Amino acid sequence: MPETTIQKPALLVLAAGMGSRYGGLKQIDPVGPAGETIIDYSVYDALRAGFGRLVFVIRRDIERPFREIVGRRFEDKLAVDYVFQELGELPAPFRPPAGRAKPWGTSHAILMGAGTIHEPFAAINADDFYGATSFQILGDRLREAKGTDYSMVGFILRNTLSEHGSVARGVCACDDAGWLKSVTELTNIVRGDVGPGLRLTGDELVSMNMWGFTPALFDQLRQLLVEFLRDNAGSEKAEFYIPTAVNALVTSRQARLQVLRTPDHWFGVTYKEDRPAVVAGIRELIARGAYPERLWS
Repeated sequence: MPETTIQKPALLVLAAGMGSRYGGLKQIDPVGPAGETIIDYSVYDALRAGFGRLVFVIRRDIERPFREIVGRRFEDKLAVDYVFQELGELPAPFRPPAGRAKPWGTSHAILMGAGTIHEPFAAINADDFYGATSFQILGDRLREAKGTDYSMVGFILRNTLSEHGSVARGVCACDDAGWLKSVTELTNIVRGDVGPGLRLTGDELVSMNMWGFTPALFDQLRQLLVEFLRDNAGSEKAEFYIPTAVNALVTSRQARLQVLRTPDHWFGVTYKEDRPAVVAGIRELIARGAYPERLWS
């Protein structure tokens, strides 16, 4: 019998929030010793985990600088595609209100990949460092993904906090087999909230927007987007977030989602004061042999 070819998953990177050079936006600030950005580490980890294609969600007004500064760094390493999140990309008869400048949120951003992605895929934020193990466990899961069985990498809450202020995290409730029952968004979490006898133990699994989907998600998101717009099409601020969409699909039993626990520490630049800790964290990983001194040499 002929061998079954396992399709490599795609990596969808949500980067539409990036500006032109971009005013020094955090997503392209160098954090590695050879000038690597957080995106560089995500792509490097995805390649090691067997991902075969890279799709960036960006805005049309930043396409040229984004391709020159970010995209071309990877075009000799794997296939790279670009899709565009624009305010006017809405189902008829909806239109954005005249005063709206804010994007429609992460669910809307992921939906922009519908015409390009035909294989199981991961969706991540451009400015979050997720770690090699996180990509490996998600890549392994996606190679077996079918139907509306989805996945998410769950980070241990204490591994995701900032020393410099509060954060918002989606706290996951799961059954004994790790299937998601619900996600509850908690805001203003600080390190003082986490510890023995406090309202959070620090061992909770939280979402950091590292998701695993199949293309079946796109039709589901289209329907949920219509429902969202019926209530919010005239709003200048409301956003359709992917945890909200996932929660709706799981609680209505239109999908299942397994939470995959990772031991990796999440790094992110929530506050400008976080950047030195990200640089130091990557330096420590290099010293332990997790990454080479120069990623692409």
